[in-house]
Amino acid sequence: MAAIGRDPNAGLSPSPNGGDNAYAAMLARAEALIPKLSARASRTEELRRLPPETESELHESGLFRMLQPQRVGGSEFDYVALVDCAERLARGDASVAWNLANLSSHHWMLGMFDKRAQDLVWGENPDALIASSFIFPAGRARKVDGGYVLSGNWPFSSGVDSSQWNMLASVVTSDDEADGIEYRIFLLRKSDYKTVDRWNATGLRGTGSNDVQVDDAFVAEPLTVAVNALGGGPTPGSAVNPNPLYTLPVFSLFPYVLSGVALGNAQACLDDYVDLAQDRASTYNRTKIGDLQSTQIKIAEASAKIDAARLIMRSTCIEAMAAARRGRVPDIPTKAKARRDGAFSVNLCTEAVSLLFSASGARGLYMSGALQRQFRDAHAINSHLAFNFDAAGTNYGRVALGLPSENLTL
Repeated sequence: MAAIGRDPNAGLSPSPNGGDNAYAAMLARAEALIPKLSARASRTEELRRLPPETESELHESGLFRMLQPQRVGGSEFDYVALVDCAERLARGDASVAWNLANLSSHHWMLGMFDKRAQDLVWGENPDALIASSFIFPAGRARKVDGGYVLSGNWPFSSGVDSSQWNMLASVVTSDDEADGIEYRIFLLRKSDYKTVDRWNATGLRGTGSNDVQVDDAFVAEPLTVAVNALGGGPTPGSAVNPNPLYTLPVFSLFPYVLSGVALGNAQACLDDYVDLAQDRASTYNRTKIGDLQSTQIKIAEASAKIDAARLIMRSTCIEAMAAARRGRVPDIPTKAKARRDGAFSVNLCTEAVSLLFSASGARGLYMSGALQRQFRDAHAINSHLAFNFDAAGTNYGRVALGLPSENLTL
């Protein structure tokens, strides 16, 4: 494979124990899965969820637990691991990478909950998978003695069929809302919600991003966390998980949970295009495609976009970890910039895939090839609200102009 624009050493980051060996080994395990995921991609789309063998391979590789606290057997790697691992798996199948990144990030988030919530989940099964839907208006919760009663209908709960738990975001209401509304996240066991099979999408077909329905479920106080406790700095879980990883601002870094999926998908598209252009001749005049200046320019433009996206994604995560280690909580302008850059970098990846798809001509239309899936997946990824540059850009511009942020989760 051509691997244009990719530095094979760019992914290395020290493990909590010092040195790069453990991290490099994890990345190698992710790399080893790429051919299997690629060969299985059509079946994953047909199933509309992770195939059982893929789920088993991800468990065996330890990738699901990359950000889980070491005290319960996780790797506790730096936040950039989400980008690096998702990029590698997405070169084989973006749907698998999407679920891996999503579900792995929830181990990280659970590490910020009250210890009682962590003990409940990981005490039963440290390999337990946790799905999510962070669409706050989809739910309504009211405070009761000892906890909350939650109801709602949440879409886009990726990997829900593989998961034993779910993190659902909701607005907490009260009879008197004079003090304003509260955003809170609720951790529910699978028996407390119903999965509604509605995921039949154009792209990311294999993510199983079905709906979740909850009807008046009681959620004990320790199984919840307020969004304002996740804005950076010590969290309820910091008492048992002192690593600065668990003090990062969750929602300002939210795009980077999934941005690596767009990056790997675009890199695979570029690698495939370069391999094809080296050998393919024009159908009409037998000119070698790689000899055309237009082909060479498109490779340069697509690779520049992908390399720029990689630099933005990784540097944002690395800088966030460095600030957390210094005990610094980012201000609103810094958080708004992280959201801006997360959207912008994924948009660059989408532009690269669209450019290469257009340059591939009619051959890209065949369902037997990977390009049509890469194109569909790229645009499905870009449709996520976290990657909507109009929203992220508007909020950044407001903050830059001295106006209040409109993103209430920051």
